[in-house]
Amino acid sequence: MTRLAVTLHLLGLHAVETLRARDRRPERGSVTIEQVLWAVALIAIVGIVVVAIKGYVTSEAAKIK
Repeated sequence: MTRLAVTLHLLGLHAVETLRARDRRPERGSVTIEQVLWAVALIAIVGIVVVAIKGYVTSEAAKIK
């Protein structure tokens, strides 16, 4: 009976230690990935704005001729 109690106790300690170790490991790269996604979104928005302005200027220039 003592062996069973010791085994269960050690199993519980191992489970707790595993959970604590998981909390100690920060999610590396998550901030970098977020920054890359924001940069890609910003580049896409700027690209859309440039295409819209270029289209407007081209259509207005065609009216001048």
